[in-house]
Amino acid sequence: MTHGGIVLFGIVRPCTHRLGERFKTEWMAHLCGLCLALRGDHGQFARIVTNYDGLLVSVLTEAQSGPAPGSRRTAGPCPLRGMRTAAVANGEGARLAAAVSLVLASAKVRDHVADRDGLLARAPIALAARRVARGWDRAGARTGASLGFDTAVLVDAVDRQAGIETLAGAGTPVLSVTEPTETATAAAFAHTATLAGRPGNAPALAEAGRYFGRLAHLLDAVEDQAADAAAGAWNPLTATGTPRTEARRLCDDALRGIRLALREVEFADAGLAHRLLVHELRTSVDRAFGTAGCAHTATDPAPGGSFQAPEGSFGPPPVDFGPPPPPPLKPRRGLLAGCAVAIGMFCTCQLCCTDHEGPWSRKKKDAWCGNCDCGPNCNGDCGCGDCCCCPCDGC
Repeated sequence: MTHGGIVLFGIVRPCTHRLGERFKTEWMAHLCGLCLALRGDHGQFARIVTNYDGLLVSVLTEAQSGPAPGSRRTAGPCPLRGMRTAAVANGEGARLAAAVSLVLASAKVRDHVADRDGLLARAPIALAARRVARGWDRAGARTGASLGFDTAVLVDAVDRQAGIETLAGAGTPVLSVTEPTETATAAAFAHTATLAGRPGNAPALAEAGRYFGRLAHLLDAVEDQAADAAAGAWNPLTATGTPRTEARRLCDDALRGIRLALREVEFADAGLAHRLLVHELRTSVDRAFGTAGCAHTATDPAPGGSFQAPEGSFGPPPVDFGPPPPPPLKPRRGLLAGCAVAIGMFCTCQLCCTDHEGPWSRKKKDAWCGNCDCGPNCNGDCGCGDCCCCPCDGC
């Protein structure tokens, strides 16, 4: 049995068609900025911890401070951009995102070592992995300290997670399990206010961060529940006896909490932050629970997997065929094997240009560029004013 651990975030996977040209360009600037900040401060290998959600720290920092001289720099050709140059984010937001990503990646490595996953059951390989994790911890702490951010709050959250999971059982509130992740993300989000010179924003951003951490943990549990059950791995929903209906309610509540918290933040330009933390998070929740992307036009599936036709519709009564069969499960790759696959994907542009298996999870993933999970009502470049799916006005 394994512990779930602090979640390494990857829940905001925006569709570039929905982002539109402006937000797509900005999003890629922050993604590449995080990657290059990791390389610049911590070496080439550190780029492997680049993740979608880590760049939110960079996005939030710039959204509050606004464009500033030196906030962009021209990066050289990269395979992930089709060997094109690009203007990428450059500054304290990207470096804070790098520090957070390193510390949380270190926690994930230690978790794999403790679970003796794959090749990590062998002592020499486990020893090497521990050294990598310690190096990432120190590197993240150095960068955090240079920005006035104490990464000890992240390390403390990681250390508390295992103990909380050990004590959790049927009847334990699932939010007690998500608390360390909430605390870690709250601290990171709040510090963006300091970097942006808007300390008054810190309480509201901490609240948004807590809800984001809750969402990240819950969605990870929802998506992995079947695989965890098959592998005998620990899952917070299964361990606490939390039904998926309750998990969905908590996720919807977190979405509302984030939206309300962001209204209290003073932004210079909230465009991309709003798009990612309101629109794309809603899509992430719908995707995890297998519901339509446009909440107010979709017909909800009935319990048990049957489809209920709208009231007053024509045709025979619905037939309940039961839940669909689960997809075949593939064994997860171990840490080092996954790292080798990830590096290969980086170098051959598979992550950017083609649909692929996740290096570690082996789940189907969309290409970074050009991927689209748009619903039938998406027109490709739907801003807040013309998107049928926008929840901003109480939709």
